[in-house]
Amino acid sequence: MKGDKNLISKLKTDFPAGIVVYFVALPLCLAIAQVSTGHSELIFSGIIAGIIGGIIVGALSGSQLGVSGPAAGLVVIVSDGINKLSVRPDGVSDYIYGFEGLLLAVFLAGIIQLIAGFLKAGIIGNYFPSSVIKGMLAAIGITIILKELPHALGYDKDFMGDEAFDQADGHNTFTEIYYAIKYNSSAAVIIAAVSIVLLIILERKPFKNLALFKFIPPALFVVAGGVLLNMGFAGNINIPALDGEHLVQLPVAQTVSDFFGFFRFPDLGRLSDPLIYGVGFTIAIVASIETLLSLEATDKLDPLKRISSGNRELKAQGVGNIVSGLIGGLPITQVIVRSSANINSGAQSRLSAIIHGVILLLSAILIPKIINTIPLASLAAILILVGYKLAKISLFKEMYKLGWVQFLPFVVTILAVLATDLLKGIGVGILVAFLAIVRENYRNTFKSLSIDHDPDIPIRMELSDMVTFINKGILLETFRNIPDNSHLIIDGSKSKYIDYDVLEVINEFKVHKAGQRAIIVDLINIPELKGIH
Repeated sequence: MKGDKNLISKLKTDFPAGIVVYFVALPLCLAIAQVSTGHSELIFSGIIAGIIGGIIVGALSGSQLGVSGPAAGLVVIVSDGINKLSVRPDGVSDYIYGFEGLLLAVFLAGIIQLIAGFLKAGIIGNYFPSSVIKGMLAAIGITIILKELPHALGYDKDFMGDEAFDQADGHNTFTEIYYAIKYNSSAAVIIAAVSIVLLIILERKPFKNLALFKFIPPALFVVAGGVLLNMGFAGNINIPALDGEHLVQLPVAQTVSDFFGFFRFPDLGRLSDPLIYGVGFTIAIVASIETLLSLEATDKLDPLKRISSGNRELKAQGVGNIVSGLIGGLPITQVIVRSSANINSGAQSRLSAIIHGVILLLSAILIPKIINTIPLASLAAILILVGYKLAKISLFKEMYKLGWVQFLPFVVTILAVLATDLLKGIGVGILVAFLAIVRENYRNTFKSLSIDHDPDIPIRMELSDMVTFINKGILLETFRNIPDNSHLIIDGSKSKYIDYDVLEVINEFKVHKAGQRAIIVDLINIPELKGIH
């Protein structure tokens, strides 16, 4: 009975969240597959990856709120991988041959991730600086808003979910907005505006507390409203209805045989091809890094502050990619956009991720034609609010109050992600965070240093907890400024670690330099090195 009550309790929060994640994931799965493979007949590979990411990875993952699926960060790698693997032994290029080779690479990437999980490589995720992770979240939020604005205006030339500044259509994030304003669709603008207003209203009191919205998320009403509005524009000369690329384009199977025709299988005969292993290794590395970044970010957003195991997540992702590669899906990672939508929708457990995967599967089988009436403008509105919740002004104020050591990497990460893409931006942010720590460590070589020109009063230098080679420069400079004919006491009592390089500098000063300047040096809890005469 207790287990049944617990399941019902989870369903009350996780089912609505699963629906919201479904609406966020659906267009992203399709768009990422389209741009990754370059062929509409392979677009279902994104849905397969989304289904596996939801059901299989969701069930195995230790992350209670993380959601997995195809990721925009792997688009270039997948696209380049297919191109590399498309050349047959006779020299003829065949993209289906390339895609089947890619599936084998995804399968191998999954095996690598599984092994990495057992080797406890997930511990890497514990070393991402908090300031960088928070900067990543804010950057993704801003990116979502900027990237979804064109879709909200009915300009759908770039694929939904793109994170890169430079786009495949020749534009960039900002020029895309310019063209969207210039070539906007009145129907899309109205649908998006109504959707955003409706979402804001329904997420506030008293609507938020209504029993109806406890189980049916506002996003569902927004999507239904967008469909009805678009139907109302049909036949309207002044405001033409949205169609074609402005709507969801889920592949429609006329028969059971057609549906199973969407699934493709890896070419196992190419296991001896070294190119397969190169692509597979690249996918494994990038997918694992993106997963661990998303895992860390998801844990920070979790209202219950639960800590997920990076090792277990790598194992879950590995199994997911093995299955995805075997049945025709794109590579999978945990994705922060879907995960944050999940959290903001009130999810409590990984059941919501599983539910979103089940809905993806059922909608593809049972109601693809109905799904294809959903305007992308409605889904863009949902994503824009997800982006806003990730990049609230309060986050910037909070980071500013923590000081420049935290704020600088935070801001640099945001700017770098916006100017490049997620992984490059994170790399720049980590470098700045490291330099900020080095600078702070350099400045804090001593807990205290009192220099008095009175020769009868000793100068006391208390070393910090950790003194490394980074501190050599300031030590040498400080020794140069010690007055001649003085008494210097260097106290290492409170130091947990003193690097050999520092010990060498201290001992050389005591043995060689101090005597030349009539400086008496006493060492407390600092070992004297042999061999320095």
